[in-house]
Order: sequence, then structure tokens, then C-alpha cells
Amino acid sequence: MPASPAPAPADQAVALLRELGAADIAHPGGTLLAHLQRVHGQLAQWGARPALRLAGLCHAFYGTDGFPASLLSVDRRTELAAVIGAESEAIVYLYASCDRKATYPTLADAEVSFHDRFTGCVRRPEPQLRRDFAELSAANELDLAQVSPSFREKWAAELLALFTRLRPLLSRPAWSACCAVLASDAVPQD
Repeated sequence: MPASPAPAPADQAVALLRELGAADIAHPGGTLLAHLQRVHGQLAQWGARPALRLAGLCHAFYGTDGFPASLLSVDRRTELAAVIGAESEAIVYLYASCDRKATYPTLADAEVSFHDRFTGCVRRPEPQLRRDFAELSAANELDLAQVSPSFREKWAAELLALFTRLRPLLSRPAWSACCAVLASDAVPQD
């Protein structure tokens, strides 16, 4: 009898998320696992490539500047990379490591100063990684705005301003979703 194929990376990631307790961590809209799955789905709807979708599913593994709960410490990065691949894990790390207050003001600039909150180092991610970061940020924040009216009320204007600055880094579907969710009177422009 032939061996059954290995589970897809997304299925393996969900199994690891469950094992590490993501289904038991409260998060706007339910649990952390539910949020991560919605972000993964949103990225898929926008046509994101598989590596970015997997990063969306796992973006909170190391915690984030806005959500400190972590499932793995950053010294265990190889464990996550073994499940989702090195490219996806690099996006997860970049997202988790972002010192938002220091990084967001220059993120759309070619000479971005990306501040790593884990190491204190500053770097300039390549353009693809910056686009991935922007797209993942939009999917994450839009999910929160959709499931939490209080979050949307408090942060919509600031997020719309952020994503307007990041618009050159966003896909057309992501930008359209930003306008639709964050500003009822905004009309996406090409």
C-alpha cells in the first residue's frame, strides 16, 4: 500500500498552531487561531502567493508589536521554518520583529529604516519583503476592523492614513479592501 502524501504546509501549520494553544488564546473575533485563518483566507482572496498566505496564517507565532502573546520564541525559528518553509518564516519574523512606532513612518520609502524590536538592529528589507509586510499588515488590520466595531472606530482613520502611505506596496485588491473597510466614502483609485 503506497504511503499517503504528507499534509500540506497550511494543514501542518494549523496542527502546530493547535498544539501550541492558538485555539485557546482570546483574540478579537474569537480566538487567535480563528484570526490567523481569516488572515490566511483574506490573502488567498487577494491572490497572494503561497509563501505569503502561509506567513499570514502564522504571523503571530513570535507575537507582534501589537499582540505580545507568542507561541514560539524567536530562538526556535527553525521549527516554524521546517513547517512552512524558509521564505514564509522570514516574512513571519519580519512582521513579528517590527517596531511599528519606529518603522511605520518610513516603510513606503526606498530607504526605509526597519527597526527590529527583538534585536534593536535596523535594516532595509528588499522590495518584495516590504510588499509582503504591507500586504500582511493590511490583511491583519482589516480583519480586526471587520470583526471589532470598537477597533474600527478607534483606528480606522489612522489605518487608512497608514495604508494610503503604503499604497505603492499594496496589491490592487488589498488597497480596494482598505478603502472599503476603513472609509465608507473612499473610492479606490488606480
